Amino acid sequence: MYRAVCCSRERSSSVISSSPLDAVAAVPKEYSIDELLPDGRAGTDYSLPSPGGINLAKLFWWAEKKLLPLYNRLPVNPARKWAQRKSVQWILDHQEADGSWGGIQPPWVYSLMALSVCGFPNAHPVMQRGFDGLEAFGIQKGDHWTVQGCISPVWDTCLILQALTESGTSTDDKSVASATRWLVNKQILTAGDWQVQVPHAQPGGWAFEFQNDRYPDIDDTAEVVLALRQGRLPDEEDHLREQAIERAVAWISEMQNRDGGWASFDKNNHHTYLTALAFSDFGEVVDPSSADVTAHVLEMYGRLGQRTDNRALQDAYRYLRAEQEDDGSWFGRWGVNYVYGLGAVLPALEALGEDMKQAYVRRAVEWLLAHQNEDGGWGESCASYVDASKRGVGPSTASQTAWAILALLSTDCADHPATHCGVEYLLRTQQPDGQWDQPYFTGTGFPAGFMINYHLYRNTWPLLALGRYRNQMRQADGNAIQIATSI
Repeated sequence: MYRAVCCSRERSSSVISSSPLDAVAAVPKEYSIDELLPDGRAGTDYSLPSPGGINLAKLFWWAEKKLLPLYNRLPVNPARKWAQRKSVQWILDHQEADGSWGGIQPPWVYSLMALSVCGFPNAHPVMQRGFDGLEAFGIQKGDHWTVQGCISPVWDTCLILQALTESGTSTDDKSVASATRWLVNKQILTAGDWQVQVPHAQPGGWAFEFQNDRYPDIDDTAEVVLALRQGRLPDEEDHLREQAIERAVAWISEMQNRDGGWASFDKNNHHTYLTALAFSDFGEVVDPSSADVTAHVLEMYGRLGQRTDNRALQDAYRYLRAEQEDDGSWFGRWGVNYVYGLGAVLPALEALGEDMKQAYVRRAVEWLLAHQNEDGGWGESCASYVDASKRGVGPSTASQTAWAILALLSTDCADHPATHCGVEYLLRTQQPDGQWDQPYFTGTGFPAGFMINYHLYRNTWPLLALGRYRNQMRQADGNAIQIATSI
C-alpha cells in the first residue's frame, strides 16, 4: 500500500526532466485533515510569512518568491537538469545498508518519492531496498500497518546500561558485557556529512538508529561514553572499549561550536536565513547549540575526570551559564522541557566539580521545588514550548519525575523532603511487573512540532534515579534510609 506513493509508470532512471517536476497526488477524503483548518481549505493561507527586517533571510525569501517563478518560465534551462542530477546522486549516495535514509521515516519516504518522480521505477534496486527496509521498519497490527518516525536502539541501550550499573548490576554481568560490546561495535568510523565543517576530524561518534552512518550525533556519543565508562569487557578485549572512548572524546572535541556549546549533528550550523526557503516550513534546517546536549557533553568530561581548567570547557561552562532562563531553569531541546533541561544541566555541573551552593544553582533548585506536583512527582506538558505559563506544569510522569530527582541529587538535596516525595511517587506508581505507566509524550523532535514517545523512558530514567538515590542515601545518615533500603 505504501508503494502507491511512487509513480506507477515504469520510467528509465536516466530520464530527468528539464522542466519543473510538479508531482501531485490527490488525498482521499477519508485521510484529509480538514478538521484541523478552522477556516476550511478555501480560507486558509498556505504561504510562508515574509521574514521581518532587511537581512539575508528576507533576501532569500524575496528571491524565491519573485525570481524563481521567472526562472522557471525560461524555455531552455540546462542548469536545472544539472541540479536535478546532482540531487539524485546525493540521494543515491546517502542510502543506508538497510535501505533507509538517515534511519528515520521522513527522509526515507521523501527520498523514494523524489527518485520516483525523477524516473526511477519501483523495480529499481535502490527503490526495492528502500521498500523492503520500510516494510521491516513498520509495525503490523491486525489489518493496519504503521510506520514509526524513528527507532532509538543506541540511545536506549546506552541509557539502560547506565541505569543497570547505577542500580547495582555488576559489570561482570553477561547483559552488561553484551550491551557494552554491542555499543563498541556500533561506533561509526566512516565519513559523514559533518566533515563539511571539520574535514580534518577523525570519525568516532554514534548515531541514534540502527543504520545512520552519515549522521552520528553528539548527544548519543556523550551518553554512550558515559555508559562505556561504567561497562566492561573481558580483559582480552577491554582495550577496544577504551579505544572507543578515546575516539569518541576526540571527535566530540572537534565538534564544539564557536559559542562554546555543542549542537546535535553539526558544527557552526546556525544560519537562520536558510529557514526562509519554502521547503523549510517543517522541522529544522539549522542545528544550533543547545543546553541539554552541551550539558551531556560536559557531564561526560566531568565523569572522565576533567574540570573547567581548559579553554574548551570554560567556553562550554560560560555557554551554559548564559543559557539559564531568568526563572532559574534551562530549556530542553530534546526532552520536555525545562524539567529535562535541569535534569541534564545540574548533574553536568556537579560532575565538573562546580560549587552547587552558588546562587544560580539555588535558583534552579527553587524552580524545581516550586513546580513539584501535590502527588510528589513532576510533569510538564508539550504545550510549554509555545505557552510560557505551562513551563513545568503538567500531570506527573515517571521520566520527568526521575529527571527532577537526578537534578536534586546533584545539588546535595538527597535528604530533602521534595526528593523523598519524588522517590515515594515512583515507588507508589510502579506496577507489579516492575514497569511504570506513562501515557504522555516527554521526548522532543522539533519543539512544538514533532514530539516523541520513548517507550523505554518510563522505566529507564526511574531506574537510574532510584539507583543513584539509593547509593547516595547509603552513604549518609538520614530519615530516608528506610526508603533507600526498600529500593
